[in-house]
Amino acid sequence: MSNIVDVVVADKNLATMSKSVKAAGLDTVLSQKGPFTIFAPTEIAFGKLAGGTLENLLKTDNKERLTTLLNHHVVEGITNFKDFKDNQKLVTVNGRELTVKVADGKVTINGATLQGRDSEGSNGVVHSLDTVIEMK
Repeated sequence: MSNIVDVVVADKNLATMSKSVKAAGLDTVLSQKGPFTIFAPTEIAFGKLAGGTLENLLKTDNKERLTTLLNHHVVEGITNFKDFKDNQKLVTVNGRELTVKVADGKVTINGATLQGRDSEGSNGVVHSLDTVIEMK
């Protein structure tokens, strides 16, 4: 079975996420044992960012900022779609807190809606999001 980085790379709707993970050097970390849950922004999600934001983040000089942003989307352990609970708190690998909302069969993470769900890899699971989780 492929690992979660391979799952992200194989999904054409996650092409920017794949490029970003590689640019940040997180492909090595996220290929390790884990397990991890990744909330992966889709192409549509990255398209919602202010003009020039993504291009700036992908510059070599901004690797640290890109890494921080991507780490807002990674949680240790495996959380499948059926396991999400309303008002659940998840802690990212960089210590930030995410809030889960469940209503009418829809799950949001800090306001970003889960699109694709439970794409399993050998070391975790990937859920795609319609919005990039930005934390001030």
